[in-house]
This record gives sequence, structure tokens and C-alpha cells, in this order.
Amino acid sequence: MAFVSQLLLLLSCIICHALIASAAGEQSYKILSTSSLKPQAVCSEPKVNPSSSSGATVPLNHRHGPCSPAPSKKEPTFEELLRRDQLRAGYVQRKFSTNHRGGGLQQSEELKVPTELGSSLDTLEYVITVGVGSPAVQQTMTMDTGSDVSWVHCNSNSTAGSTPFDPAKSATYAAFPCGAPACTQLGAEANACSNSQCQYMVRYGDGSNTTGTYGSDTLELGSDTVKEFQFGCSRVEEGFGDKTDGLMGLGGDAQSLISQTAATYGRAFSYCLPPSPGSKGFLTLGAQTGTTGFATTGMLRSEQAPTFYGVLLQGIKVGGEQLSVAPSVFSAGSVMDSGTIITRLPPTAYTALKTAFKDGMKQYPAAPSRSILDTCFDFSGQDNVTIPTVALMFDGGAVVDLDANGIIFGSCLAFTGTDDDESTGIIGNVQQRTLEVLYDAGQSVFGFRSSAC
Repeated sequence: MAFVSQLLLLLSCIICHALIASAAGEQSYKILSTSSLKPQAVCSEPKVNPSSSSGATVPLNHRHGPCSPAPSKKEPTFEELLRRDQLRAGYVQRKFSTNHRGGGLQQSEELKVPTELGSSLDTLEYVITVGVGSPAVQQTMTMDTGSDVSWVHCNSNSTAGSTPFDPAKSATYAAFPCGAPACTQLGAEANACSNSQCQYMVRYGDGSNTTGTYGSDTLELGSDTVKEFQFGCSRVEEGFGDKTDGLMGLGGDAQSLISQTAATYGRAFSYCLPPSPGSKGFLTLGAQTGTTGFATTGMLRSEQAPTFYGVLLQGIKVGGEQLSVAPSVFSAGSVMDSGTIITRLPPTAYTALKTAFKDGMKQYPAAPSRSILDTCFDFSGQDNVTIPTVALMFDGGAVVDLDANGIIFGSCLAFTGTDDDESTGIIGNVQQRTLEVLYDAGQSVFGFRSSAC
């Protein structure tokens, strides 16, 4: 009899939650399939829906999933992935000071880390496939909004790249001479001369690095062709063990693909990260904020850290209710980053978020913390779980409702706190899942469109 009473009480609570959501006119709970939290062996048919039909669109896949053209055989453990993610986040946050004079994102004048463009390549989870050279050689490259210099493996002895690019077999490849403007533009990434050819070197914070010749060649992006695309032809690599063929830099500085194609695509691009490794997304160059369906907010930039794209949060909703956190708590700004996995919030905001979220998860037993994630649950025996909605509120009024797969990561709430409220936050790639995230650097605007993949 006691069991029946408990069951009736549970059912009444579920009905109560549904009525509250209906009465408020705003969804307060989402259903998450626990199968999406587990490794997947089959690539599902994509529900890809790019907003623009005029730009250049290429498929985007999780590099460790079954949809990847070059799936990795050496996937890091959950804990190792989060450890590397902490290195990446630490690198990004060190680029910006806690003294945000003038508002927005500001970099410390005393802090200089000129040669480290990323803290760990192992946190770069998404790959695109492009053609390089004439005739084109298909290259599967990781994409990174936190890097500018693009490069491919050109060393036939490399164990990392699956298809090394041979510039001698391309009719359109040309190495830059040492005095060329493109070589000078490399700045701290320039690496002197060799045989009168421009050399580059990029070091990453995890100890890996790439060195080689800086040149140009034809780049195929879907059905579009970019002539004289500038990139590094890597001859010597240290610390790479993955099967990707290189890296495509989507940062905001002069060397990035976005800056190089500004005349064609207007310094605008968008992507949709799939909900799980077993499904597909896309990358589009040329999407514009004038396209309907986007919730928009202003883009923050730093003259001293031009690689990064920033955004200003104003609040957070959990279960349809806005948290009691003042907008000033978010005044340090946040970096929108494709390479950081977990979102970092000011501690005041994160504490309020996890408290409200746990209040809506009382039907599930708590589980031990996992690395940097301290709000975890036991979903044993559950095919589907009901979780509170989470929405990010941005400056200008944009409210972005996160997908269920953008809230939970490995049975934990996919958020953590920064060191203090004055530290720069990060919007990680888990929260970006299924959204078409538009970076319109030409108009200094971010856009968000739901259910794009």
C-alpha cells in the first residue's frame, strides 16, 4: 500500500510539472534519451537545415563518431577529455584580464602568450572535409574558432595525417618568399627562412607543434573554390597522434579562412554542431544576419586578442524561470568557442544554476562528481530522463533555449564555474549543439537558430 501511495505521489508531481509548463506558456522540461550519452556505432541520417543556400556549405562531423571520414581509434577517456578541456579553457581565459576597463572583452597588457594558439588539439572535436590543390586532394581537418593559421600535413612519414598533401603534385601550389606580405603577416608564428621560402611554426599549450612552409593553393569548399588560400604545409610535427589531416583556423585575425575570404563571404560564417557523435552537422561560409529565424546579439572583440569572438550574457532561465542573478555578474563577457567543451560561468551564476537545476532533478539519485563537473546524476535503468529546460539570455534580448543534449554531458550538468565573477566566461560547444551559431564579424553580430541539425 505504501508503494502505491508513493507511485501516486510521483505521478501527481509529473502532472503538476506539466500543468505548470502549460500555464506559463513556456516549456519547463525536456526529454533526453540516455542513448545519446553513450558511444554510437552507426551514423544516423542527418536532419541538416542550413539557413543559407547561397554560401559555401560543407559537412561537419564529430571526429570520434561513426560519421567522421577519418574516425579516431584512440578516443580519450571522459576524465582525460575534461582535463584537456580545462587546459584549453585556462589558455583562453589567460588571454583576458580581470580588469575589463571600457566594458567588453579586454586583454591584459602585461600578459603575452604569442606562440600558443590553443591549449590542446585533443579538445577540438569537430572536423570538416575540404579539397586542397589542383587536382584537389580531400583533407579532413579539425575546425577551430580559437585559431587563425590553417595547415595540413605534408610529411609522407607523418603518423597523424591520413592523406598527406604533396605540394609538388599540385599545379597551383606556391610557397611564399620570405619578404612576402603574407609571410610578414604571420608575426609571432613566422619561423625565419629556408631556401628563400617563408617558414611558420605554431605551438600548442599541450606541447604539440607544427613547423613547415607557408604557401598558397586552391581550396575547395563544397561547390565553391577559393583561389590562393594561405596555409601551412607541415613538414615536422610533434605530439600529434590523430588521423585528421590538419587544422582549419576560423578565428578573427588576418590569417584565418574567414579573413582571407572576406571579399567573397563578408566575414560571416555559421555552423551547427550535431546533438551527438552519431549524427551530422554543417559549416557554412557566407551566412548573413539578415537571414530570418535568428535571435541576434552583439559581438564583442578585443584588439589585443583578435582571434576570439565574445558575447555578453545577461541572465539564465531554468525550467522557464529566470535566475535571481544580476546582469552585472556577467559583465566580464564570454568567449564563444568551438574548441572548449564545457561552458564556464561566473561562480555566482553557476551556483544559482546548479541549485535550481538540482531542484528539478530530485527524482534522480545524485552521482559522484566527474572531474570539473560537480552536478551529476544516476540514470541507471532509464531510457529517457526528464530534465529542466535551460535558456541563455543575451544582451539585446536574445533568448536561446538549449537542446537537451546541450544541457547534460556524461550524466552531468554541462556547466562549471570560473575562478571568480571577474574572469572571462566561455560558451562551450556542448551548449551549442543543434543550434546554427552565426558569427557575422562583418556586422559584429552573433545569431542563433534552433533545431538546425
